[in-house]
Order: sequence, then C-alpha cells, then structure tokens
Amino acid sequence: MDAHNSSSFKKFNATVANDIWPEVLFFSAIATMVYLVSTMTSTDLSIDSSLLTVLGVVLGVVVSFRTSTAYERYQGGREMWTNINIASRNLAQFIWIYVPTEGRQRNELKAIIEKKTMVNLVQAFSVAVKHLLRGESGIYYEDLYPLICHLPRYADTKAPRQVENDILPLFRRGREPQHTTSLPEPKDDHDIMDDDKSTNASWYQTLSRRSPRKQGLDTFDPEKVLPTVKSEQPLKPGRNPPETSIYDYIPLFRFLKWLALIIFRRTASLTRMTDERQKMGRDALGRKRKMGSMESNVPMEICLYLSSYFAYLMRQNLIKPPVDSALTNNLSSLQEAMSNLDRIRNTPLPFAYQVHLRMSLWLYLFFLPFQILPKFGNLVIPATAFSSFLLLGFLEIGQEIEDPFGYDANDLDLDGFCLRIQREIHEITAHHCPTPDIFVFSAWNKPFAPTDERTAETLRGILPHEYMVPGRDVYVQPGSASIRRTLLNSWRTVDRVTRHS
Repeated sequence: MDAHNSSSFKKFNATVANDIWPEVLFFSAIATMVYLVSTMTSTDLSIDSSLLTVLGVVLGVVVSFRTSTAYERYQGGREMWTNINIASRNLAQFIWIYVPTEGRQRNELKAIIEKKTMVNLVQAFSVAVKHLLRGESGIYYEDLYPLICHLPRYADTKAPRQVENDILPLFRRGREPQHTTSLPEPKDDHDIMDDDKSTNASWYQTLSRRSPRKQGLDTFDPEKVLPTVKSEQPLKPGRNPPETSIYDYIPLFRFLKWLALIIFRRTASLTRMTDERQKMGRDALGRKRKMGSMESNVPMEICLYLSSYFAYLMRQNLIKPPVDSALTNNLSSLQEAMSNLDRIRNTPLPFAYQVHLRMSLWLYLFFLPFQILPKFGNLVIPATAFSSFLLLGFLEIGQEIEDPFGYDANDLDLDGFCLRIQREIHEITAHHCPTPDIFVFSAWNKPFAPTDERTAETLRGILPHEYMVPGRDVYVQPGSASIRRTLLNSWRTVDRVTRHS
C-alpha cells in the first residue's frame, strides 16, 4: 500500500462513519420498509409533515448547541496546553538564567547539574500530564521514567533494607504485581558496560523499543535522546495508540465478523475479539469508548519537588523575591492548566441530556420516511440515509471531540506538544548564560547601522566624548549629541527605505 492510499485510509478513519453506520443502516431499512409497504400493498403509511417542520427546527438548535459545546471543550484543551508550554518555557528560563552557578561557596559543576535536573523535571511534568489524560497510570514509560527515576523512591531512604510498604506513591502507582523487588543501587558507567546484560535483563532497560510515532514526529524520536536507565520492570512505550486493521477502514466487515462469531457460538473467540476491541478503545461495533477516570499523583508530585527546590533557593538566598514570585506564578500556571485539563476530561455532558437528545433524534429520523414519502416517492430511501448521516454525524462529532486527549485522528496531538516543550527546554539549556561583554563587543555586531557601519569592537576603542559619525555630523560636536544624531539618522533611513522602496 503506497503512502497516498495509506493517508486516504487514515483520513477516512478520522471521520465519524465508523460510529454512525449501524444507525444509518437501521433508518435506511425503516425507509425501505415504509416504501415497500406503501407501494406493494394497499396500506398507505404516509403521515402529515407538520411535525417534521416543528421538530426539525428544535433538533437543529439542540444539535448545534451540542456540537459547539464540545468544540469549546476541544479548544479549551488546546489553550491549556498552550499555557503549559508557556509556563514550562518560562520556568526553564528562570531556573537556568537567574539561579546562580557561582558565589556563596557554590560548586559550579554541582550547580549546573542541579539546575539541569530541575529543568528536566519541568519537561517531565508535561509528559506526566499527557499520560494522565490518556488514562495511563504510573511512571513506567519510556518517555517519563528516565526523567524522574532519580527522585526518592522510599520513605526511609537510609534503611538497611527497603520494604514494599516504604515505596512512595510516585513509584507505587502503575507497578506490576509480579515486580516487587527493590531497585539495585546505580553503578558507574564503566561498571554498567562490564556487566553481563543478559544476567541483568530484569534490571537493565535499554529503551530499545520505540513507540509508534504520530504524523509530525517522523523526523524526531523523543525517547531516543533520553538517558538509558535501569528499571525494576519493563518500560511501556511513551505512545501506545490502538492498532488499526481492515475492520477499521471497512466497518461492515467488523459487523459481519461479530455476527459470524455469534452465529457459530464461538464464545472464546468472541470474548477475545471483544477484549481486543476494548484494548483498542472501541466496542464490538467500532464505536469509540470513553476512557475511565483515573487518579494519578505524578504531575502533582513533580510540582511538589519543584516547589521544594524554589523554597530551598529562597532559604539559601540564591534568588531574589521577585524571581521567586515569577517561579511560583509559573508553577501555579502549570498546576492550574493541569486541573483544567482534568476538568475537561472528567466532566462530560450530563447523561440525561445526551440520552434525551439522542432519543429525540432517533424518533425524528424514525418518523422521517413516513412524512416525506408523498413528496419523495422512491427517493425516500436515499433521502432518509442522507438525513441520518448528516444529523447523526454532527451528534457524533460532538461526542468525539469533547474528550480530545486520546489517540484518535481528531484528538489533540499531545505527543507533539510534549515534543515542542522538550525541544524548547533543551534549546534554553544549550546556552551557557554568558556576560554581555562576550557577545556585545564583537566584530560581527554593528549596533548603529545603517548610519554607522563600524563594528562594536571598533567603537569600543573610541572614547565617549570623541564619538562622531564619519563625514556626517559636521554641525554637531563629538560626544553624546553625535550619538543621538546617529540614532535619529538610522531611524530616518529605515523609515524612508521601508516606506518607499
């Protein structure tokens, strides 16, 4: 299958056809029955169309409200991720730039390691929120565990023997029952290379399994740049979308398979198929299943460690109160965004409203062929099918996007958001925070251009009272007046060229 056809199939799978086809077939069958009975027998099933006009207007308004409400939730989720992106970038900048690496008997290397570790925790926050919204509990994921595995694991870290009851909540959630042995002490890189990897298979995680990547991530593998760490249990892929098959592209095949399993009473196979569909996020008829609610403390605990780090900086007088306020405000923005995302995910529309709306729409579509039969004749079947597809489609679109945090094509690209944060944070920490003298007074810098093309390195050798633009400031004495004239001439030149070029 070539790339173009594959893309076409993905686009088709992103529609709501997989969700509404059973209902469209049902109402089309009703229309067929009405037409055949009315034309092949003496019974006339047509009824007056007055009810169609009244209910049509009401249902149109209600369905429109349902769709717009769902889109507001979708847009709200995107806005919250924008807030996480901004707050993460701000936190990384403040930590990397404003926290000093020298003075007060601070070891420079130790301070840089400390700051980079905290910046990594900022990156881990967005990844933890992503897994939280997708209903994936715990920290044992390829894109999350390497960033936070160094955090305290036990309540009593100095106990001679670590026991299961001492495991902190961060590491307890998501653990497999069979993996209860404590993690061995980390070794040096030299020792790790000399160890027999086959004997340490249960402890050594190479992160060789790469999770499937969503469109847009094909040029970069986020997990590939994370450190290789030990884990007491295998790490799950950072992204585990449901597998697709021909049944997802041709919904009728899925229905026929499900019907055949029922007819032949293959209970075991039916159960297995149902389990597979549940794992893939859809039921036996292919309808999207809602992810169950999940309590997770991973993002909150990451915020606790960041908050404790800020408090440590204040106690040591390493940062000023305005910087501490900025750090605290951005951390609060992260927590607020996480709470709003959790609210969007766990607050669906009331069940009574959804049921009443769907039942009203079903009744409307059920009586539709009875009312349009006199005017449409043999076109009543395609007209009913089209109306069912149109109205049910809008209803399903609202249900599809009201929880936009999964793996569907219509969901938000959470992996792309986390990737963007990862890239920006690493770009911030790539700079070593030089003093202005290093880059300002350079042979490449021409600060007074276009009026004065001399470099900052050349201008640095001129005394302030001797400065003068060559060949221009004939009426101005050298010094500050000449500098002001230079800046004014630069503005006049730029204004003239950009307006009349």
